[in-house]
Amino acid sequence: MTDYSPLWSPIRIGATELDNRVALAPMTRISATEDGHATERMASYYRNFARGGFGLLITEGIYPDTAHSQGYHFQPGIATEGQARSWANVVDGVHQAGSRIFAQLMHAGAQSQGNRYVTSSVGPSAVAPKGEQLGFYRGEGPYPVPSAITLSQVKEIRDGFVTAALRAQQAGFDGVEIHGANGYLLDQFLTDYLNQRDDRYGGSAENRVRLAAEICHDVREAVGPDMTVGIRISQSKVSDTEHKWSGGVAEAEVIFGTLGATGIDFVHTTEYRAAEPAFADAEETLAALAKRYSGVPVIANGKLDDPDTAASMLADGSADVVALGKGALANRNWPHLVRNNLEFGELDPAVFAPLADVKDWELEDR
Repeated sequence: MTDYSPLWSPIRIGATELDNRVALAPMTRISATEDGHATERMASYYRNFARGGFGLLITEGIYPDTAHSQGYHFQPGIATEGQARSWANVVDGVHQAGSRIFAQLMHAGAQSQGNRYVTSSVGPSAVAPKGEQLGFYRGEGPYPVPSAITLSQVKEIRDGFVTAALRAQQAGFDGVEIHGANGYLLDQFLTDYLNQRDDRYGGSAENRVRLAAEICHDVREAVGPDMTVGIRISQSKVSDTEHKWSGGVAEAEVIFGTLGATGIDFVHTTEYRAAEPAFADAEETLAALAKRYSGVPVIANGKLDDPDTAASMLADGSADVVALGKGALANRNWPHLVRNNLEFGELDPAVFAPLADVKDWELEDR
């Protein structure tokens, strides 16, 4: 029988003490008010995962500013004082249930498909993301071509992340995760075919990771040592699930080495299957590469709902925490089930139909 004890050992990441190494992965659930306020429904949703034994919860992507960052209608924000105050109830409920919670700060960039503040989108270059907008997030049709971000807008975006992080700190969050994955703005800068800039933010991997690194540094400096700061990184995107970094391991070394040097406390990698090699010509997972080159603790996400796989990634040292997405939606008390050798339930596809929002039956106490 597999030894699951690695899942239950405490760990400190930055200023945050976790009782175990099982996290809730960030998942967009478009259940905020139209003006971006967190609701009691959302508070109940997150509280259930805390009661179910998850040591850390990472929120869905929260938009940081009232310009171009919002990605979906009914997505929560932390761009105003009112939005920030609405999160305090969510945070308090999670803390009362014994877990820690990080706010994920997300600028959608060109992958936006719903913004109440503007009708246009921005990206590193005037290149549209691949694929079609997601219907279960109220989108349809191809992504529009964004406007290329100016250097003055870069400064505004950096400032927006800092202000949002400070608001998250005031709302009581234990940490912030900067969203640099899944095809959103910071990942667009990282992506060769979406970033065709010829300035200091384009071209080489060192240049393409620059904005993400600047934001990590800015936020780290702003919130001080008592708040945990990290970044989420992926190769694939909402709009391009097959994407891989063309530079392979060498590009991973640049990206993770640069981010690790900013003073952040963790890197969160997400792959379709976290336990599989990141590149065809290399054996290591993306999490293991992040661990090696960043020098900071790593959270791994991607088909880790099998506890054997999750525990093995921790045991072999390629990750320090495992994060569950769909596995957590299927079993909001996954840690409790594993600890007590109980059977898992299946994921109900209705959780994504017709919209990927929080359903009434998800709010029932476990």
